[in-house]
Amino acid sequence: MLNTGYTYNKVIRKCVIAFGTIFNNIEVRRENSDGSTYSKMKVPLAYGPKQKFLARLEQQPELNKKVAITLPRIAFELTGISYDATRKLSPVTLELKADGNNAVRKMYTPVPYNLEFSLSILSKTNDEALEITEQIMPFFQPSYNVTVNIVEALKEYRDVPIVMNTINYSDDYEGDFTQRKLTTVDMSFTMKTYVFGPSQTGAPIKKAKVDYKTGVNRELAPRRVQYQVTPKALRDHDADGSGLNLTKDIDKRFATLEVTDSTVFSIGDLIEINNEVMKVKTKPNDTSITVTRGANATTKAEHAAGSVIDIVNASDDALLDSGDDFGFNEMTSFYG
Repeated sequence: MLNTGYTYNKVIRKCVIAFGTIFNNIEVRRENSDGSTYSKMKVPLAYGPKQKFLARLEQQPELNKKVAITLPRIAFELTGISYDATRKLSPVTLELKADGNNAVRKMYTPVPYNLEFSLSILSKTNDEALEITEQIMPFFQPSYNVTVNIVEALKEYRDVPIVMNTINYSDDYEGDFTQRKLTTVDMSFTMKTYVFGPSQTGAPIKKAKVDYKTGVNRELAPRRVQYQVTPKALRDHDADGSGLNLTKDIDKRFATLEVTDSTVFSIGDLIEINNEVMKVKTKPNDTSITVTRGANATTKAEHAAGSVIDIVNASDDALLDSGDDFGFNEMTSFYG
């Protein structure tokens, strides 16, 4: 039934990594009686249930062992996934993004899911457990946002909130007083993320056409007006000005250009010289043209003799990419 092809955006995996990353720089410090620090230790972080480390402690509980599990440490794990109906969006909304030259990647609205996490702090002293806990608590009010590249193909970066739900504290002794004391702090979190489905790549839309009809019957009503638009390049894309050059320097005030050959231009043509677009107004002779400077929101600039003159035309329209700025060519047709 789910015949949409293989898709795996690694959303849940990325969220698990992002969750663990925010706790990977916690440390404990030991101080002298005068308040100076004599030891710093970065708290080890590992993915796995708390019971895994408790079992390890039970296997090596004595304090006189030469090698024992390092405490304090932090363990976390993904404990549940649930659908979040409160964040549901329209399922038919499409998201479109450029994907290289002349391609658009599209994907439907993602589905909201909550990821449940548990985090456990294991320590041999109360003070260390509280020291670690206080480095975490202030950042959750009650949520903390992390930025995740949810879908790499779309370059879809989203701020994902992580909500702290509960904190439980326990102080236990494993065995008699010659064995290790264990203090644990258990925290639960909810990460509110979105899961994306398959994406598809297609060509960008390069023509839009609207028919106006005189009647409500779409099949039989006669068409009266047709409106059609196609994208129009605002800048040159094919560097087609080889052999067309300025023959004299011009500054920002000049409106008349001396060129190698003006017969190749038509009145109304757009030309581009060193990132400045101009519109041809007249052709006084075969070697000069008058122009409107700074067309298409470009900046007037000085240009030296020998600068190449590119023509902005239909060839550039065909080279437009989905990420380019463009205008529109419009055409309206009337029918009896």
